[in-house]
Amino acid sequence: MPTTKILLVEDEKTLVQIVSETLRSKGYTVETAYDGAEGLKRFFEVHPDILIADVMMPHLDGFEMVRRIRKTDNRTPVLFLTAKSTPDDVVTGFELGANDYLKKPFAIQELIVRIKALMGKAYMTDRQEPEQNEYTLGDYHFIPASQTLEYLPKSETVNLSHRETEILRRLCRSKGEVVPMQNLLLDLWGDDDFFNARSFQVFITRLRRHLSQDPRIRIINVRGTGYKLIVE
Repeated sequence: MPTTKILLVEDEKTLVQIVSETLRSKGYTVETAYDGAEGLKRFFEVHPDILIADVMMPHLDGFEMVRRIRKTDNRTPVLFLTAKSTPDDVVTGFELGANDYLKKPFAIQELIVRIKALMGKAYMTDRQEPEQNEYTLGDYHFIPASQTLEYLPKSETVNLSHRETEILRRLCRSKGEVVPMQNLLLDLWGDDDFFNARSFQVFITRLRRHLSQDPRIRIINVRGTGYKLIVE
């Protein structure tokens, strides 16, 4: 099996040395960059299997680096390393397309567990049967690949965040059926704790607002279970 290739973008050089040496000793291939601009360039040069990036970096911060990457790459797992821990920071990271968030200081073993979890999800996604490329929801047209939601009567298009797209995609797959909230949290956040559940509510609220021009469309909260997408 090919070695997992990791791109580590971090401006703390001592941390880079410790993390990269440890990961290499575990059999990973590790490429490094020390600021966001260099990280962006290296990402498209080495095409890593997973991107691990700090948020606060010179030249280009981690949020902006990932924002630019997600314009053309929606599949590579992204793990943010950061000392910033406010709810707004975490939500911003997930909105931009992050798959996980690890707060500094952290144990190397925890990082390795997160890497294995993310790569396992990526592998399973690659093995799934091709799914529907687009969805018609009442007066809306949803295209997951382009992360767009068009309101057809007015030809108004909303650009969805990566996280909004993934939640709506899963609700569309099971339209009319309850999608367990725990499954959504574990699949998209990697953890179903209270903090992630609160962040999840933000995305549900935004999706409801995006779909509000057609009253036939509802995202229903089935208390204690999950969510259901209804199109009447």
